Amino acid sequence: MFWPSSKEGQGVNVLKPNQRATVITLLERNTPQREIARITGIDRKTIRSYHQRWLADLSNSPGVATGSEAVATQIPPPWPPALVCTSSSLCEVHRDFIEAQLRLRRNATAIFQDLVDDHGYSGAYNSVKRFVRALRKKAPEQFDRLSFLPGEEMQVDYGEGAPTLVPGTDRYKKPRLFVATLRHSRRSFRRVVWKSSQQVWAQLHEQAFRYFGGCPQYVVLDNLKEGVLKPDLYEPELNLVYAAMLEYYGVVADPARVRDPNRKGTVEHAIGHTQATALKGKRFESIEAQNEHLEHWETNWASKRIHGTERQQVQAMFEAERAHLKPLPLQGMQYFTQGVRTVCDDSCVRVDHSSYAARPAAIGSIVLVRIFERRIEIRDLQGALLRTHAKAERPGSVVLPADERVFNPSRETRLILRQAKEIGQHASRLCELMFAAEGRVGQRKLWGIVGLTKRYPAVCIDSACAQALEQGVYKYKHVKTLSERLFASAMASMDEGSNHGSDGDDGDSLEDGLLAQQHELIRQTDEYADLFTHAAMMASAAVSRAMDAAQGEQGAQS
Repeated sequence: MFWPSSKEGQGVNVLKPNQRATVITLLERNTPQREIARITGIDRKTIRSYHQRWLADLSNSPGVATGSEAVATQIPPPWPPALVCTSSSLCEVHRDFIEAQLRLRRNATAIFQDLVDDHGYSGAYNSVKRFVRALRKKAPEQFDRLSFLPGEEMQVDYGEGAPTLVPGTDRYKKPRLFVATLRHSRRSFRRVVWKSSQQVWAQLHEQAFRYFGGCPQYVVLDNLKEGVLKPDLYEPELNLVYAAMLEYYGVVADPARVRDPNRKGTVEHAIGHTQATALKGKRFESIEAQNEHLEHWETNWASKRIHGTERQQVQAMFEAERAHLKPLPLQGMQYFTQGVRTVCDDSCVRVDHSSYAARPAAIGSIVLVRIFERRIEIRDLQGALLRTHAKAERPGSVVLPADERVFNPSRETRLILRQAKEIGQHASRLCELMFAAEGRVGQRKLWGIVGLTKRYPAVCIDSACAQALEQGVYKYKHVKTLSERLFASAMASMDEGSNHGSDGDDGDSLEDGLLAQQHELIRQTDEYADLFTHAAMMASAAVSRAMDAAQGEQGAQS
């Protein structure tokens, strides 16, 4: 048997004669190749090559003696030998069962355990693992290349821009990179912003529509919170501001599935292309400078490239697509903030300390309020428009027609009038007249008058209400001003009385401005309780006398 020299055996490691003899001897004894590699330390690939040549020699030279003497005398077959494998696995008899389990996506461990328990398998786990590895074929993942009509789809996403100097600091930070790409022509709109929000996300879409000169039929996005509040395959919940913007422009949102970026692979590639080509290694001193650079790069380079799939220039495809985009509205979207309000018992809702009529919404119902720059919209929970009002310029305004005012007293009205009656007859009379004139919508003013008791004595408030009745001015601010003035006059009168009463006091107990701690005139601690009670009664009487005096002086002046 002849074995090739180093020139004839190109591609095969040539072993020394003693190694070849050992390998052939072990092969003749049907020793597994793994065991031969373990014993001799020779690579399994080399052993497999010699095994194949040895089998080929046996088939071509029947009856020829084998052994170390015959190895050097026989002529080898043509090189390389045919791949002949006669070894069979113990798992071969269970092939059908193993293939069925693989179709169920079971692993080799589970299959081995079932073979041992149910099929009497006596081999090792490694044999099952090798057999499963050979059966399991990993086909490359396939993707269908989708084609889109002109003006049909736009894909949007966020990425990271180049480092930019943060205003007012000396540090650089990466802003957010917004990219919108038309799927048919691959024309892109790129902008960087420092922060994102619901309104910023919608405004960037608007800028993209204006940049392209029209709107697509639908836009594909991922499930970021600025666009999608609750992801769902069939009924995703969109952000209110974003949904209103898309409805205004007649565009439908098509959020991609969660963790499925391939649905918007075009814009994903556009972001990577922008970061690797236009922004790689660059720094900018302002956000405006980076946007100018992106605009220049898109116009002069990105739009003039030849697309690898379509074999056309991007700008040429965009010019053909432009005519298929939807026309834009004359005015841009008017943005708003939305909140939830409860309709009060005066049939109004409170927005920025002003009241707005909410009918036909029922009293006590919950409505949605959209606050625009110059108007207020009241909608039901389903989004249907109920009322529209011009935004009040001053806090405290009431936007309620006279024929919609409610004049029948409610439980809240009775509560206010009862508390006003506790202040005094003049306060009670004034509150009744104000309610008769304004209805329930005037209850806020009544609450203001009643709330003055937290700051001023009831005597002052009742006297102020009496003066307001005489002057015919039924306003909370007027009552508040009068109460402040009367209280200040009373306190000034008390100060003057105390100063006059202290002129004749004996000051022998005080020397050099120091307070004496021990003196025969200083009483014991347990005697001060009666003194404080007497002083409180005297102070109350003094306030009443001062109020009467101040009221008399104002009457004389009038």
